[in-house]
Amino acid sequence: MVEIRYFAAIADAVGKDRESLDLPAGATVADLRTTLAESYGPDLEKMLAVCAYLIGDELTRDPTATLTARVDVLPPFAGG
Repeated sequence: MVEIRYFAAIADAVGKDRESLDLPAGATVADLRTTLAESYGPDLEKMLAVCAYLIGDELTRDPTATLTARVDVLPPFAGG
């Protein structure tokens, strides 16, 4: 079981700020993106492609990165 936490535009797109998904051991960011696109539609996949993923203490965009027990999905943030 992987806890997924969503932030900003991604949280708005999925309508929640967190959920738990039953993903297999060794699942990757690419697997997560596929699962989410199947659940929420192909438009979400476009958003997920530009997101960063916080896995443990590592921020990554690498689709081959292996997931841990918690993953934060972080869309690009505009700031000033």
